[in-house]
Amino acid sequence: MSSKLKVGIIGGGVGGVTLAAALSQHGIEAHLFERAPEFGEVGAGIQVTPNAVKVLKAMGAEADLERVGFLPEALVGRDWDTAEEKFRIPLKYDCPKLYGAHFYHVHRADLHQLLVDKLGDTQVNFSVQCVGVEQRGDKAVAKFADGAEFEADLIVGADGVRSVVRHEVFGDDDPQFTGHMCYRAVVPFDQMPDFVAPESSFWLGPKSHIVTYYVNGGKAVNIVAVHETDEWVEESWNARSTQAELMADFEGWHSNIIKLFERVTDVYRWGLFDRDPMTTWSKGRITLLGDAAHPMLPFLSQGAAMAIEDGYVLAKALAAMPDDIERALALYEAERLPRTSRVQLEARERGKTYHLSSKEEQEKRDAEYREQQKKDPHAGGIKANWVYAYNATDFSPSREGAVVSGA
Repeated sequence: MSSKLKVGIIGGGVGGVTLAAALSQHGIEAHLFERAPEFGEVGAGIQVTPNAVKVLKAMGAEADLERVGFLPEALVGRDWDTAEEKFRIPLKYDCPKLYGAHFYHVHRADLHQLLVDKLGDTQVNFSVQCVGVEQRGDKAVAKFADGAEFEADLIVGADGVRSVVRHEVFGDDDPQFTGHMCYRAVVPFDQMPDFVAPESSFWLGPKSHIVTYYVNGGKAVNIVAVHETDEWVEESWNARSTQAELMADFEGWHSNIIKLFERVTDVYRWGLFDRDPMTTWSKGRITLLGDAAHPMLPFLSQGAAMAIEDGYVLAKALAAMPDDIERALALYEAERLPRTSRVQLEARERGKTYHLSSKEEQEKRDAEYREQQKKDPHAGGIKANWVYAYNATDFSPSREGAVVSGA
């Protein structure tokens, strides 16, 4: 270790592991605390968009990503009933030219593992539950359920949407249930079926939408199915559902969707809760990262990507000024808060756009899609080109000021 700085990270998900790996690569002592007995991500797919791929490439993980990932041909909006195309955004060949990186689909466990493989000298602690944090002079302390404590120069809460660290430092934020619930499932296939295109398909319907895409190198299809409901649904990635519930909520959808759902076995569901952007993530020697800092609705597929960007930028800021942590945190927030806040708010708006229920609203939206398609398909559809263009590796902190890469 080349730096005397010691950082404690609460949470071993994608964001926490990214930060730990990046700190290790900078020669900073990192201690990772995970409540689970071992690393293991839930069975779900994830869209690793070019902005996140640029970070993974800088961390030396591109070859691993290429090995486990799938390159979709395009991102396509489809009608829930007829499968008519509403928009098509070319990805496979266009993304490297436009954004400097590919757009991958991967299984979340594979993404997590390739980051774990980069942990280096990180000291990992399993089966430890953080119950509190506090500032003590120029140090921060994490407290655990077994009575143990850990003192560091900085404690980072990367402990997800129900963050203990966030609660301890900033209090309750009263997340609001959006009335949306989400089913997720992964369906394995021996060979690609003809009823699932090798694309990221957004099926748009009244008060619902479905996203399907290949993971595991094309050997499985990931399903994310969002449905509006009057029933309160808990915010948990591990809550079980059934194929029957999934089929009932999407009865009458296009035959390709029904064929796919008929092959579903294990189904999970979670309620979607929304939170407004924070104005700061840091107090003293304690800060937040990923979902703990900016939990967001999944409608731009950016939750993990934002956490990856956070981890890289925070590590770079700390490496540049290990003797001035408050300055490093200020630069971290200056770079990350505007961007993540915009993603949070625009993801909220996409949820409304995808679920229009009246014919008049749908026709107006679809006409706009068609017009955008003619002008520039990359600026239309889900309107995420500004998300993909960002490059966290351009972040360059200094004591005189920071060269930031923009939102």
